[in-house]
Amino acid sequence: MLSHFVAAALSLYAFEQPLPAVAPARAAGRRLTVRQAVGQHMIFAYDGLRPPAALRRRIARGEGAGVILFSRNVRSVAQVRATVRSLQAIPRPRGLRAPLIVMADQEGGPVRRIPGAPRRAAAGVRSAAQARADGAAAGANLRRAGVNLDLAPVADVGRRGSALEREQRTYGRSPQVVARRARAFAAGLKERGVVATAKHFPGFGAARRNTDDAPQRIGLPLETLRAVDAKPFEQLVEHGIGAVMLSTAVYPALDERPAALSARWIRGELRRRLGFRGVTISDDLGTPAVAALGSNADLAVMAVDAGTDLPLFAASYRAGAQAAEGLLAAARIGRLDPRVLRETARRVLRLRAKLAR
Repeated sequence: MLSHFVAAALSLYAFEQPLPAVAPARAAGRRLTVRQAVGQHMIFAYDGLRPPAALRRRIARGEGAGVILFSRNVRSVAQVRATVRSLQAIPRPRGLRAPLIVMADQEGGPVRRIPGAPRRAAAGVRSAAQARADGAAAGANLRRAGVNLDLAPVADVGRRGSALEREQRTYGRSPQVVARRARAFAAGLKERGVVATAKHFPGFGAARRNTDDAPQRIGLPLETLRAVDAKPFEQLVEHGIGAVMLSTAVYPALDERPAALSARWIRGELRRRLGFRGVTISDDLGTPAVAALGSNADLAVMAVDAGTDLPLFAASYRAGAQAAEGLLAAARIGRLDPRVLRETARRVLRLRAKLAR
């Protein structure tokens, strides 16, 4: 496993050699160090109300794409807004001054990291108009807090007895209904200047348990996955969704690896078959769903190598830092192709250039 090489690789190499330019057009001449290119893969979690000094220093070096907020980081909307403003105000190197990605799960109902709208869960939505109103309310609430990317809507098609139905997180059992309502929620977010994220590709609506609690295998035929479960994602891609979250369940119809670690699902199905050109985000890689597959460093490398642009580690800042060190070590020993780092960094920087502060 890669983790065996991390310490040795880091001690042998300073990781300050520049990569070719990967920033948006306005900063086309900027040359990123390997650390900065790797940093564009990384969204950091942290504990408590105040981001750690190490995270602030990392941002100041241009080695972080943004942060993810959880309930443990939130006391009030005003407190979050002040925290986010302080992070966005950190001086950063030329070419890396675009807004940081600030993301949170704000689906509605029981899944809300920021106090307030939308109070209605997806299961309570009865029309696309309601879903759009919920998306707009979520967007307005998030913008007040300084959050610019919502890890919503849930685009999974529910099944009887599924985890998402028990959690009231799915819009229904019909791919057509789910697609209409998920598109409407995303449109409401866009109206308020917040990027939407469709989740959990290729569809998690048949799982009996949440991947936060246990590994999941979804043994549906590929034809069903494409025609039913992935159909809402296909329509959201057609309507210009900015980000897609990848499931950490295993779909053996195409691959024995979790979707977030599978080039067949990411590059084959999502990018080539559906034509998605935005940013891919993993579901949390610090859960029992993938724990047996390796360390945080290993999982980050597997995810990025497969085509995940932003591998998430929700447990702590330390978990994200370990993942980043793993990516650096992989670049040193040739485990990661520099072209992959450049491609991902370019895509993430394009997204950051469009974000509202």
